[in-house]
Amino acid sequence: MNSSAAQTEVLLEWTYSPRDFFESRIEIARSDYAVDIAAGSISARMPATAFDAETEIKQRLHDALFDRMRGIQLLSRKPFQLSKPRLTRIEPDGRRHIFVELEGAVLTLSGGLVDITVTDASGNVVRDTKQERLEKKRDLAELVAKYSSGDQLLRAMLQSYATSTADPNNELVHIYEVREALSSSFGGEANARAAVGVSRSNWSRLGQLCNDEPLQQGRHRGKDVGVLRDATEGELSEAREISRNMIEAYLAYRENSGAAK
Repeated sequence: MNSSAAQTEVLLEWTYSPRDFFESRIEIARSDYAVDIAAGSISARMPATAFDAETEIKQRLHDALFDRMRGIQLLSRKPFQLSKPRLTRIEPDGRRHIFVELEGAVLTLSGGLVDITVTDASGNVVRDTKQERLEKKRDLAELVAKYSSGDQLLRAMLQSYATSTADPNNELVHIYEVREALSSSFGGEANARAAVGVSRSNWSRLGQLCNDEPLQQGRHRGKDVGVLRDATEGELSEAREISRNMIEAYLAYRENSGAAK
């Protein structure tokens, strides 16, 4: 490759929604590319030589971004949209060649959060709930991106959790699939709870909410025809938290053991 071609740059660009999904700007630096995420837009820049040397790099980056967003979704419960990447080749003389993949729309939701900052008598910040949330989002996103591509169990649980955010009429059906996936993968409840450290009480409580209570969003609605009621927000929040904790526990299991599933 001649020196002019070696200076050619490739720019990959995505859009995502909601625009506040990440809440703050994120910059990712790697040896062969740099990613910038902010306010509904993502860009990845790299030398054309690096892009041309790996035929799957565009898909690899797209999958990594999607997995990162799935990790954040565990905390935000926001359905999200990530576009296909637009590819632009920027020649040394400034000429641009743009390639675009078209894609349909995806349902998005947004929500509000109330943050608290606690300071001591001297004005020093001793607790910042927004910063805590951003750090947890970052950590979860990193773990999901790290393990998701080669872990069918993790991908199945994330898909069920994501579907629960977009299908509220059957939310508890999808949430329960997280527990089912763990149990199936580890050969039963006892093995699953022991491996990832889920308490018996949480395991049973999720079953009660999803299976036993006469809830419109639950799994066994046919058993209680005529007496069904909508789940309270407290019941839904509890089921969401237990299922999310199960996924987080599995991520910790992968991180601590390095076990391949």
